Amino acid sequence: MPLTLRRTALFDRHVAAGAKMVDFAGWEMPVQYEGVRQEHMAVRNSCGIFDVSHMGEIETSGPQALELLQRLLSNDVSQIPVGGAQYSVLCREDGGVLDDLFTYRLGIERYLTVTNASNHERDLEWFQAHAADFPEAQVSDGIDDWAMLAVQGPLARERVQAISDWPLPPRMSVGRRRLAGADVLVCGTGYTGEEGVELLCDPAAAPALWDEIVRRGAMPAGLGARDTLRLEVCFHLYGNDLSVERGPIEAGLGWCCKEDTRFIGAEAVRAVRAAGPAEKLVAFEIDGPGIARQGNQIVGGGVVTSGTLSPSLGRGIGMAYVPAARAATGTRLEIDVRGKMRPAVIKDKPLYRKGS
Repeated sequence: MPLTLRRTALFDRHVAAGAKMVDFAGWEMPVQYEGVRQEHMAVRNSCGIFDVSHMGEIETSGPQALELLQRLLSNDVSQIPVGGAQYSVLCREDGGVLDDLFTYRLGIERYLTVTNASNHERDLEWFQAHAADFPEAQVSDGIDDWAMLAVQGPLARERVQAISDWPLPPRMSVGRRRLAGADVLVCGTGYTGEEGVELLCDPAAAPALWDEIVRRGAMPAGLGARDTLRLEVCFHLYGNDLSVERGPIEAGLGWCCKEDTRFIGAEAVRAVRAAGPAEKLVAFEIDGPGIARQGNQIVGGGVVTSGTLSPSLGRGIGMAYVPAARAATGTRLEIDVRGKMRPAVIKDKPLYRKGS
């Protein structure tokens, strides 16, 4: 593996646990420990812990921080209370999606935005370039200031609460807590469809925090399980389901776009919303054996963006862009999987629901 790959503060913990390490967006990250299925089911049934320190952070502060973010982000940033969280997308003028982001409001004039690892440098440059129009807004790179752990599953909050000095923030909110002696930013968000929290802390504090949560029963989980979990609940993955080639309306993310805020790309998004998108991102299940993968073509038009074997459902699942006229639930598809046609059917999102 190239020596140029970056490593998180938890690298030694992953190696000691026998993780299979891979190159992910320039980071040496664990794809699995005991196995994707075991880790996936631990998150669905009890508690798993992920190292997501490869994610990037951008801090925006100052009297014009809100104005800058309102210009950059698709959602209405003015609606985030102090201690709140909000999902949005970052668009180009033509409406193409540069990234999808979570923004946390840490103070009256202070915000922390979490970026996808593969897009962090581009996002940071985009923020800094547009900050030139807002002289009283400061933008700084926080990627080296934070380690990030995701503790997810029905028992996740219980496991973390046991080492917290104060009740954990509810879902879609953020607050500072002392966890096992460390100062931690606790975020009520996640990427699995389960209850849980994401923990941001000083990288030096991450190994001891990881050890304590694992000691209390959380199973280490890698990027493989993170992908199968998010796909079961139809959460987007940038580079697969989101890209600059398509906009948020096509991706089914119109709910996080508030065009009246005049964010970059708002008029392009408004036009697609008014006319109706030519394509829509749908969820599907394979009807029978087989697994579709990113790039597989759909007979009659369309392409698979994400595909996997669902550990919870026991069948192949995925998401795909298809012509809007063929995007209704129940529509049958034929997917070309390396020359073999696999029948599939469009399903409602999410594909997995608790108790289903």
